[in-house]
Parts: sequence; C-alpha cells; structure tokens
Amino acid sequence: MDVVTEAARVGLVAGATRGAGRAIAVELARAGYYVYATGRSSRTTGPSEIGRPETIEETGDLMAAAGGAGSALVVDHEDPASVAELVSAIEADQGRLDVLVNDIFGGDRYMEWDKPLWEHDWAGGLRMLQMGVHTHLITCRAAVPLMLRTAEAFGTRGLLVEMTDGTSQANAEFRRNVGFYYDLVKANVERIVKGLSAELEDSPVTAVGVTPGWLPRRGCWRTSASPRRTGGTRAASAPASPSPSRRRTSPEASPRSPAPATPSGGPARSSALADSPTPTT
Repeated sequence: MDVVTEAARVGLVAGATRGAGRAIAVELARAGYYVYATGRSSRTTGPSEIGRPETIEETGDLMAAAGGAGSALVVDHEDPASVAELVSAIEADQGRLDVLVNDIFGGDRYMEWDKPLWEHDWAGGLRMLQMGVHTHLITCRAAVPLMLRTAEAFGTRGLLVEMTDGTSQANAEFRRNVGFYYDLVKANVERIVKGLSAELEDSPVTAVGVTPGWLPRRGCWRTSASPRRTGGTRAASAPASPSPSRRRTSPEASPRSPAPATPSGGPARSSALADSPTPTT
C-alpha cells in the first residue's frame, strides 16, 4: 500500500480542554492532521470536578478556526470501555491512528503541598493517581494496537507522547513541597515512557515524554498555601458513562468557529461520547 500524505494522518489528544493539550490539538489540526480532542468539561454536560470554564467544544472551535479538521469529544479516560469505544470509532471513521498525546490529569485540586504521605488526604491522593496515571495506562492500552496496525499498513511511524512535568534529571530526586502524590504521579508518567520505550523498541511506534515547562493559567496554582512552581501540565479526564453514545453538534453555530474545507475530510466538529452529565468523582 502507498504511503499516505501527512495531511491524511490522524492524532488523538487525550486531555485537550485547556493548556498544552488544547494547544497541541489546535496545532496538529493546523498542520493537517485529523484530530480527536477529548476532555471532561463540556457546554452540554457542564464543567468537570475542577470547576474550570474552558470546554472541549471550545477546543473544537479553535481547531476549526485554524483551518483544521477534527472531533471534540467528551470521553471518560478512566473508563476502559469508553476509551475502547473511542479507539474503535477512530478506526471505523479514519482507518488509522498516527499520533497519541496523553495530557490527562486535572488532579490539582487534591494536592496538599506541605503534607507528607501520612498526613495527605488519602482519598484525594488516590484520586490523583486515578486521574494522572490510570488514565494514561488505559488510553495507551487501547490506542497502541491501532497505532501499530497503522504503521504496518501505511509504512509510516507512530508517535506516542506522554506529557509530564519536569525533565528526567529534575524528576530523578523526590520533589519537595509539591506533596507526595503529585511527585508520585509525575514519576509514574516518566516510568510509563521508559516502559513503553522498551516494549516498543523494535516497533514502528516511538514513545517520548514531553514537559512544556511553566504554563501560566487562569485559576491554577495560586492559593495562599501553594508555593510557586517551575513547570506543570494540567488536562482533562471525563464524565462517567458506562454506555456512551455519540452525539454530534456542529461548531458552525458559533460565530467563533468557521468551518473551512480541509484536505483531511471536513471541518472540526464537536461530539460527545457520554449520556450522563455527572462527572467522575
């Protein structure tokens, strides 16, 4: 089979409601990828437990405004069935997946900066692991087989990007003053990269870790108890829905979302893979 053009390639940005995930989704769409952007906060189902104003549909609007094509989806990346349904839909609709960006977190509200393990809120700490580690594992497990099939079928190479906080050198030691569980989450993400790199070393898919550095953001990291940080990424996880169904709404209804034709099959669109507006807790 002939190698396809760059414009026909497909990316999944998991955790694209805001910040680095949103920016990556928009730029991949601008570059000609068909982009699936997922997140929890939605115009239709409401904000996630983080309580932030951004929505995943806004990301879809921005992809369209950049001249790109894609789908903005509400997906629960803590639910293996929902993620498997998402990947199946990507394969059915596009027949391939070339790039996966795992930028899912959103556990900032549970951080206790100055608490050691034995004083840190137990439920909040475990929630951070669910949001920042389990979601990445679930998404990789579902997406990597399709990435491998894509690379083999089209003679291309796939790229799996784990977004994290801090370089390998910075993460080599325990990071004080961020709380035990935050350090544990980011150390786990780096370990995911190491493990996947080893397991994919003879394959046409490459796993890398990326840290964007300090990202100033509305409403983040500035409480009376929180020290200034030197880096970090935040993203979305998703509302609970054991039996999701796809609902599509067109961003053309929004004056901020033009719908130009694109080489990869049409304008960006907003969708939902959820029937329930109730966020995961």
